[in-house]
Amino acid sequence: MLNEALSQYVDLHCSVGFKFRVQRLLLANFVRFAERHGDEFIRVARVIEWAIQAPSPPQRRNRLLAARRFGLSLQAEDPRHEVPTPDAIGRGLFKRRTPYIYTPREVAALMKAAAGLRPSGSIRPLMYSTLFGLIAATGMRISEALALRIEDATDEGLFVRETKFHKSRLLPLHDTTRRALDSYLSMRRRLGTLDGALFVSNTLAAPAYPTVVATFLRLARSIGLRGAPGERGPKIHDLRHSFAVRSLESCRADREAVARHIVALSTYLGHGHVTDTYWYLEATPILMRQIAEASEVLHQGVPA
Repeated sequence: MLNEALSQYVDLHCSVGFKFRVQRLLLANFVRFAERHGDEFIRVARVIEWAIQAPSPPQRRNRLLAARRFGLSLQAEDPRHEVPTPDAIGRGLFKRRTPYIYTPREVAALMKAAAGLRPSGSIRPLMYSTLFGLIAATGMRISEALALRIEDATDEGLFVRETKFHKSRLLPLHDTTRRALDSYLSMRRRLGTLDGALFVSNTLAAPAYPTVVATFLRLARSIGLRGAPGERGPKIHDLRHSFAVRSLESCRADREAVARHIVALSTYLGHGHVTDTYWYLEATPILMRQIAEASEVLHQGVPA
């Protein structure tokens, strides 16, 4: 019964544009857990028992809230389902992880390390070097980059097809980025594979997301960006944060220019709301200096 209800719940969210991948996996885990105990309806005690098995407080809270939303949906049609309160396992505020802002030198080092991957002379090192460079230069989501097709590399830029919230967008490319991509494309087209994916490895298919992340982590450790396995450090997604921050740093430091820039940046990143773009910004010495200078001008008074 719970499994069937979950299927309908997931279908409903997907039909209105949500990816719902993480929530689906979480709730499928919960449903298996509940059904192993013979539950036909959601029980508060079972939700809490399942939630506290997560390894960290944020993950426990994510479990609780996912199951709570599922329960609210089911309870609307059948009051036999129970719904836990949002603070059933304590009040916990989500803490934003401070993103790592890469320097241009670190991005170059990462790309150089990728270019040294084996087997040398194959498409694998060039593919990873181009992939990481493209993400750094455009702020694309890694999932968007891996989903690109050869035909998406157009003369006008990269065409990113229906990604998050079914939004598509065209990304104009800087001349240097365009040349690097064309260099990769010349080798990619010579492979003549049946798979039309833009980025392919030696298997002649697009690499899986976990494989790309594992390769990134290994390369990041090799150039000293990360410590030993298990230690925290820069992530591949931080390249997207870095693009947003470096882009803002290059904007002319006046109010109207920044306002226009943020709207353009939000569109370029594929965000539905400008507030989503603010999430990607982080204070840097350059931005703080610009803010201080603007504050000084405001304090002194703008001449008529």
